[in-house]
Amino acid sequence: MTTRRELFALSGAALVASAFPASAQDTAAPQGSVKITQIRNATLHVVYGGVRFLVDPMLSDRHAWPGFEGSVNSEERNPLVHLPMTKEEIIDVDAVIVTHLHEDHWDEEARKVLPKALPIFAQNDADAETIRGQGFSDVRVLSATSSFKDVQLIKTGGRHGTEAHYAKIGKILGQVCGVVFKQAGAKTVYLAGDTIWQEDVAAALDAHRPDVAILNTGYAMVVGIEGGIIMGTQDVLSVHKVAPDTLLIGSHMEAVNHCTVSRADLRAFARANGFADKLRTPGDGETLIV
Repeated sequence: MTTRRELFALSGAALVASAFPASAQDTAAPQGSVKITQIRNATLHVVYGGVRFLVDPMLSDRHAWPGFEGSVNSEERNPLVHLPMTKEEIIDVDAVIVTHLHEDHWDEEARKVLPKALPIFAQNDADAETIRGQGFSDVRVLSATSSFKDVQLIKTGGRHGTEAHYAKIGKILGQVCGVVFKQAGAKTVYLAGDTIWQEDVAAALDAHRPDVAILNTGYAMVVGIEGGIIMGTQDVLSVHKVAPDTLLIGSHMEAVNHCTVSRADLRAFARANGFADKLRTPGDGETLIV
């Protein structure tokens, strides 16, 4: 199988609380609220309806593997920063959601330390089969009607870059997904996944009217191809314009080499464009109660 690193080379190129471990997260939130802990990169804890989800686990130690060849700042080793809590705390969950299989969302260390019987949700049959082949016994596929412990997990679409990106490195970008968390009496949360602003995102916002949208906003870039393969500032503004009442949470920043938008950049942009009150950019280890 061609790796992400090899394919990049081929291209040529709302309330903030103190951090606490997942095992404590299901006890303190008010009825109907959601607890979202930014761990690192796109790795999150989402405690929804009393169910503890781990999203896109990248659990390698700092500088464990090289930067992505063909991407910007590839001389830097990934991950750029340490985990803010122990791996034991991170994996103390009820289920895992893997939006796609890129190394910065589902790495070797995650595959090593996660319990093999833990329920894992994949975006499609192909990803599910890969994860089963890695030794996991309870792998399920997200869909329009999937659920877990009375929490609806509604799969949404996305696109991991522009047409120009897909023309050059489409094999590695591949398919990606997001997921909407829904339950009666709880706020609706939309996790967009690794996507830019495009019609699938607009459709999800229109269909589900989320109270909260978690966006991957690091504007990861590939050398020689204009634009980002995930959202940047303008993408976030586009989301805000069509969903002005939705609280936006920026994730996937400051943790892997090819991300170019920082938390400070995004906050400054939001202030300049009048939506700072609708944006949160939690640091690694911070928990939002929404």
